[in-house]
Amino acid sequence: MKLKLYFTLALCLLMMSCSTVKENKLAYFKNIPEQATGTLPSIGNNSIRIQPFDELSITVSSLVPEATAIYNAPLDNMAPVGDVNTTASPRIATHVVNEQGYITMPVIGKLRVEGLTTGEVEQLILDQVSQNVKDPYVRVHLLGFYVNVMGEVKQPKRITVTRERYTVLDALAECADLTEWGERGSVLVIREQNGVNTYYRLNLADSQLMASPAFYLQQNDVVYVEPNTIKVDNSKYNQNNAFKLSVISTIVSAVSVVASLVIALAVK
Repeated sequence: MKLKLYFTLALCLLMMSCSTVKENKLAYFKNIPEQATGTLPSIGNNSIRIQPFDELSITVSSLVPEATAIYNAPLDNMAPVGDVNTTASPRIATHVVNEQGYITMPVIGKLRVEGLTTGEVEQLILDQVSQNVKDPYVRVHLLGFYVNVMGEVKQPKRITVTRERYTVLDALAECADLTEWGERGSVLVIREQNGVNTYYRLNLADSQLMASPAFYLQQNDVVYVEPNTIKVDNSKYNQNNAFKLSVISTIVSAVSVVASLVIALAVK
């Protein structure tokens, strides 16, 4: 009787343990303290740096629209939008950063913008325009860039990002979150920097995640969610079963052929 009771208790403890492990594997930010409020570490300055082939929208305006209209005039690296001579509102010019990292603006000429933030480009243009125009205003915006999300997410896709502050959590949410087979402790972010492919491993279960340089995504980042050990083991099991089934099927077919030959010879 006691042996049966001990066995039952051990079985219950084992089931509770398995349930706890499963729950923890699916949880995010497991090491956040239990108090109601607190602070988490962050990366600090996370502004995106401009790269070749990025597309920038640039607006130059002032209290006298005619004075800044020329800075919004179309050039070869700009997509014309609206009428340069309009006085109702400033025109938005779209510039594509060339392979060398430059854009070309009317009056100002070539500007090297690679490696700068949009705020730094605004100040760079503002300094130039202020030499000829009183109290100008400059607005620079990075147009959509792309990130690719692959692996164990419910909706793998290429995402068009339309804002500069975009995190790996934003990307995963846009892909409908990880599957139950996704490895929360090892999400890979691959990033090209100065011609070198750099990778970062992010642990979604760790509250230090937000302090990673890869927490905020950049142009052309690849996010890959690895399969967990359960998915890998299941895959191996299925492959082994498929191989065994194939071998058995081959053997059965061979035996069937041999049996047919034996029967045919016996009949003769």
